Amino acid sequence: MWIVKIGGSLAGDPTLERWLSMLCARGGGRVTIVPGGGPFAGHVRAAQSDLGFDDLVAHNMAVLAMAQFAMLMRSMCDALVPAESTAAAQAVAAGGRVALWLPFEALRSHPDALTSWDVTSDSLAAWLADRAGATRLVLVKSCAPPREASPHAWADAGIVDRAFPAFVQGARYAVDVVHKAGWNRVEDELRGARRANYAVPGAS
Repeated sequence: MWIVKIGGSLAGDPTLERWLSMLCARGGGRVTIVPGGGPFAGHVRAAQSDLGFDDLVAHNMAVLAMAQFAMLMRSMCDALVPAESTAAAQAVAAGGRVALWLPFEALRSHPDALTSWDVTSDSLAAWLADRAGATRLVLVKSCAPPREASPHAWADAGIVDRAFPAFVQGARYAVDVVHKAGWNRVEDELRGARRANYAVPGAS
């Protein structure tokens, strides 16, 4: 299984429809899409600043913000199959379709390693990739990654969240950050024409 996280910054971007169309056409049985938080998570950050609720509440609200973006994507591509758990996403893939992860299993009743703004949808996508036994994690971003292709370089550049390097340390899947205009490269890779350009050290 591939986990493809589509950044919330693509909400309202014309390339979003292109990505969804391509993934639905080429990713059946292979791809699970993880939504970013986008403007919905931005409202959570603003509300926390105004209202002063704690990071546990903010985390749960941000998870629901990801689900909101997922619903937007589902409205744009009805071939996507919503999946409310890792097992459900695996079942959708086994059925030859493309899963759209609704991250309700990441909701928390007590603080833990997930309940911090250091963890965003980037790290949750890695968390899902680990749980699902994924072979590849692709993060689709509006900004181009730095020339040095490593999780620490991406975090230092602010392209991924601060917790992401720890989440993918020793991962058994390849990791790649792709600019939003790179949908055709990922399409080629899904066709088997190209291989990922970066794998986490120790990945298989």
